[in-house]
Amino acid sequence: MNPTIRFTSALLLAAAIAPAWAQDCKNRGDLDPMYCDENADMVADAPTDPKKFKNPSTLVFTYTPVEDPAVYEKIFKPFTDYLAQCTAKRVVFYQVQSNAAEIEAMRSGRLHVGGFSTGPTAFAVNIAGAVPFAIKGYEKDFQGYNLIVIVKKDSPFQKLSDLKGHKVAHTAPSSNSGHMAPMALFPKEGLAPEKDYKILFSGKHDQSVMGVNSGDYEAAAVASDVFHRMATRGQIKETDFRIIYRSAKFPTSSFAYAHDLEPALRDKMVKCFYDYRYTDDMKKAFDGADRFFPINFKEHWAVVRQVAEFGGEKFNSAAYEKESKREEEARKKTAGAKKP
Repeated sequence: MNPTIRFTSALLLAAAIAPAWAQDCKNRGDLDPMYCDENADMVADAPTDPKKFKNPSTLVFTYTPVEDPAVYEKIFKPFTDYLAQCTAKRVVFYQVQSNAAEIEAMRSGRLHVGGFSTGPTAFAVNIAGAVPFAIKGYEKDFQGYNLIVIVKKDSPFQKLSDLKGHKVAHTAPSSNSGHMAPMALFPKEGLAPEKDYKILFSGKHDQSVMGVNSGDYEAAAVASDVFHRMATRGQIKETDFRIIYRSAKFPTSSFAYAHDLEPALRDKMVKCFYDYRYTDDMKKAFDGADRFFPINFKEHWAVVRQVAEFGGEKFNSAAYEKESKREEEARKKTAGAKKP
């Protein structure tokens, strides 16, 4: 059965059991009816009935779907071996072919812990009862990027509102940091895109940076990691620019556990994650990150939710049904293009 059909079936099941749960839950927020959020931390509470806790003999782990899942199964092998020893459980890596399949695996109880991409994390929380607890990171911070606005060092601009009526570059309509985030975040800083300035699309982050450098644009909204990589490669000098705005950090993929894991097992497993240090292959694969850095969904995904809500997006069942259908269509199209 394909992931979209499985997901739709799950929605019907959730609808069928909703009335029983609704009587017992004082707060649910955006969570599906099968979950409750009494403490308002925006993730599913653990079951109140101890009989509903899961303590599997085998922990199933996965990482956000990529074109060749076997590559990441190999990269994570030292970690899954360590996790097995640390928890005294057998650990297996479950290869998933799509975000829908990964989310459905956790919702149905077949997946106990895994890495979810940034956007799908919110769907996994609301639909599958996932509880994010870590993100790739370093000793003092987690891995991610900021939306920044750059201007030339010698320009008169000091804050966003100074850019009214000036030439400001966005990258492309589909870009999070290059367009959607500025649309959502700038108005609170006194600058309304399209109203206070005409949006000039450059096409790419590096082209926005180079456009500011050459004077084609007076300012540009770009991703901080792209800007810093360009400087590292010698394409630009950071000292030639000034950053006049920096957003909250956008997280990369999260690591989340199923909400109904037995508490002692859950806490032991989480500590195992936090204590682990990446191998050299993992550091290389994950841009220098060397550990699982502690996070929580309510705080660290706030900027993701804010941008999505501004664009009218919801992380609910109806929205994800559409997303899963689009994902499945794209997967089939890609698979068809590869056939000889």
